[in-house]
Amino acid sequence: MEFFTIGVYNSTEKEFFEKLTKNRIDTFCDIRQRRGVRGAKYSYVNSNKLQQKLYDLEIKYGYIPELAPTTEIRELQKEIDLEKAELKRERHELGKVFIIEYKNKVLKNFDFETYLEKLEQVGSSRIAFFCVEEFPEACHRSIVTDKLKEKYNYHITHL
Repeated sequence: MEFFTIGVYNSTEKEFFEKLTKNRIDTFCDIRQRRGVRGAKYSYVNSNKLQQKLYDLEIKYGYIPELAPTTEIRELQKEIDLEKAELKRERHELGKVFIIEYKNKVLKNFDFETYLEKLEQVGSSRIAFFCVEEFPEACHRSIVTDKLKEKYNYHITHL
């Protein structure tokens, strides 16, 4: 299995889906807490539209709420962003407090072995973890894929 990460900010709809098809992604893992984005610019990644488009492209869709940061953890990052006067869509890295809390309260409770077995059972080979931020280092998806790389020695590509 190979793992990828993808964000949506600063991508057009065409660019976003081309990244998936050009990289032959067969499984799309949505790890957002809320599966929507405000405004029309990124409406194509709102849950229903996104799932329909992935279905049309023959890409399996999975929602993994267990990997989403809690509201409490997201609030910690919002405070950091406010201190830096940085918008979420312009962020380049996560705050240390967010990373620590995410690892302690979310990641350590996730059963990776069972999840990886399920991916194998459904024939997934090229899996993309999705959240909205453009840069993986600005998003919890990089923490998830760092764990896959460190513990299971999987190669990670950021789209």
